[in-house]
Amino acid sequence: MNPKNSSAGRVLRIMDVVSKHGRAISLAEITEQLDIPKGTAHRLCAQLVDMGFLARDIDARSYGIGSALRRLALSTLNHRSIQSLRHQVLIELVKQVEETCNFTTLDGTEVVYLDRVESQWPLRLILDVGSHVPLHCTASGKMMLAHLPPKEFSQIVAHLKLDAKTPSTITSLVDLENECREIRELGYSTDREEFIAGLIAVAVPVYDSHGDVRAVVAMHAPTARMSLEHAKKQLPYLSKAAREMETLL
Repeated sequence: MNPKNSSAGRVLRIMDVVSKHGRAISLAEITEQLDIPKGTAHRLCAQLVDMGFLARDIDARSYGIGSALRRLALSTLNHRSIQSLRHQVLIELVKQVEETCNFTTLDGTEVVYLDRVESQWPLRLILDVGSHVPLHCTASGKMMLAHLPPKEFSQIVAHLKLDAKTPSTITSLVDLENECREIRELGYSTDREEFIAGLIAVAVPVYDSHGDVRAVVAMHAPTARMSLEHAKKQLPYLSKAAREMETLL
């Protein structure tokens, strides 16, 4: 079945076509533009009216934007504003440390990049927003693992392949557990060329209002340009950025 013709697809298409008009739109126009049976369109529009996403116009056979759809639009705009503010935090951080910085979180058994600002150096690793990287061999991944509740930690590592990406990758569960314990004690995590040979990274946690680690701010750099010890000297800048990110969760 074409996704556009599923119930969910038709609902979204109805809201889309109504929101694009600068006036109320009749049921006949909806059925014509979307090629939806009249009975189906009437039923879905009635449901959307009940939920507040559409509202009947003076002419009861026409529909306009409802209060719930307006709230959704405002929430979407606010979400974009929050993303813009997060991105600005990373921009300022990169200016300070002069290396690529990332804002990441846990996505199942991997790390997902929520945002990223590249350094201006010609030698750098390029990963797009939305990219996924392993948990067991990245600074961000190990930081997230280190702060999982014991039961959740066990469930996730049970599904991890602790494969060696480089000669430095942790491939033993015992070693990974010890590393996570050390991360909790130190308050930061590192990638000692564990994911990609010649690349090091440091990361710090971003806490939510309940004190749980929700995300990570990380910096990485090629060893040809920065040693791990020098990277650790940038931790105060990363921690400051992480505190700013906490207000933007």
